[in-house]
Amino acid sequence: MRPVFLVLFLTFTLLAFSAGHILPGVAEGESREQKVWATVGSSAILPCHLSPRKMWKNWKQVPVKTSVLWKRHGASAHQEPHMVLEVGYSGLRKTALPMRPRVSVQDSALRNGNFSLRINPVRSEDAGLYEAQVAYDTKVQSCQVELGVVTVTLSPSSPVVENEQLLLSCNSSHQASLVETCWFHNECPVPTSGTFCSSHGGLSILRPAMSDAGSWCCQLRYSDNEIISATYNLQILGFDGPTNPVVYAAAGSAADLPCTLSYLPSAFGINVVTARWSRLAGGHLQDWGIPQNSSSKSFPLQLPAVGPGDAGQYHCAVSVGSKTISRDVTLAVVTVTPSIQGPVSEGSHLLLICSLTHRQGHERFQWKHLDAAPTNSKLAVANSRNLEGHTSQTGPTLEIPRVSQKDTGIWECSVYGPEGRLGAVQYELQITGAQISSPPTIFSGQVTFGLTLTLFFLLTVCVLALALQKRARSPPFPALEGMVAVTVPNKKEVEENQKEKIQQTEC
Repeated sequence: MRPVFLVLFLTFTLLAFSAGHILPGVAEGESREQKVWATVGSSAILPCHLSPRKMWKNWKQVPVKTSVLWKRHGASAHQEPHMVLEVGYSGLRKTALPMRPRVSVQDSALRNGNFSLRINPVRSEDAGLYEAQVAYDTKVQSCQVELGVVTVTLSPSSPVVENEQLLLSCNSSHQASLVETCWFHNECPVPTSGTFCSSHGGLSILRPAMSDAGSWCCQLRYSDNEIISATYNLQILGFDGPTNPVVYAAAGSAADLPCTLSYLPSAFGINVVTARWSRLAGGHLQDWGIPQNSSSKSFPLQLPAVGPGDAGQYHCAVSVGSKTISRDVTLAVVTVTPSIQGPVSEGSHLLLICSLTHRQGHERFQWKHLDAAPTNSKLAVANSRNLEGHTSQTGPTLEIPRVSQKDTGIWECSVYGPEGRLGAVQYELQITGAQISSPPTIFSGQVTFGLTLTLFFLLTVCVLALALQKRARSPPFPALEGMVAVTVPNKKEVEENQKEKIQQTEC
């Protein structure tokens, strides 16, 4: 029992001693090779960690004389290794011209025994065997790392435009025979059928759509059971939104037809962008030019007021550099047609027909009575309102069997689809009439008879009043009307006449 215990104790002691002196990438007396895989365009770290306890007694302090030399071995045995990066005792650095400034080591990491080499970005010609030689005092330790490179290429080169065939190719610097290549899109296996074709490690997409953008991963399996994978972020320049968008607008309202790119052209280094809208109507081609703006990805067509004649298909073409992408946008106009043109009389039978141009087959209609508040236009785009408490009816036709005053106001026809409300149009119903209890024909007859009777009564009253007034002014004795008026002398004249008479008598 004692010998077994002694053997176990010695074993654990040696393991602990070894763990404290040799870290990954460290060889005790000889080099130990590691392998690192990197994708072209990414960064790679070639590890080399030497134990501070082995290099110096006080691991917190680096020896004064410490240097590191990274070399790359040739493709064949007879080729001499060539220098990649060297950091001398004084801190002076030397870098091979073909790899400048893509290679580096961190000064802060050197103090902790980390002499790893960083390559950014990695190129396909960087594949090979690398060796680091760390010299301190009079000793030299080395690390060997093999860098394998995986290359994912895209043809044609970026930017890839929507509906333009592309080819993704995947290969590596591994020397064994390739057995199988598998592709994954957003971590889901890609079936090699339909729009995807796989051959000789490549994947062809016949008509790429915006849904094909994202992360693509290729997995390579070799005859020595080595499995290597790499990812590629595919960006497709196309349009945002659905493939064939339809814009629903009320007749008489403004409409904006969208034409928005998925990315800013400047993200691909493209500064020349032009856009044009066109429409074939009645055998004539209408054309609209959009001002050039490389800092924007939206090129909408703004129509101030649309009618049924403006409905149809519009074509948007955007030229990005040497490539042109296009899409079609359909304008569907919603209108309301009443069965009675002009003012509607109370008690009439009324039909309001909601029609839609260029129906897609999935639309449904709903009528709602909003309120009696007047609007500036008879037909307008409906705003969202609280419709609780108002009557509603489904179907394109609204039937009012007997129009009454409570039907006055705004009626709204909304168009719905699987994704929700698509558009709406409003119609203001105005009704002529005064009394609700009587039909319009009888009501108008009563008004005529009442007005006639009132006028006759007023005329009779006026005649009687004039007659009474004339009688009141007549004298009580009509015979006096023919008598001649006699002049009555005044008092002074009477006295003078009396004096004359007295004088005549005295004489």
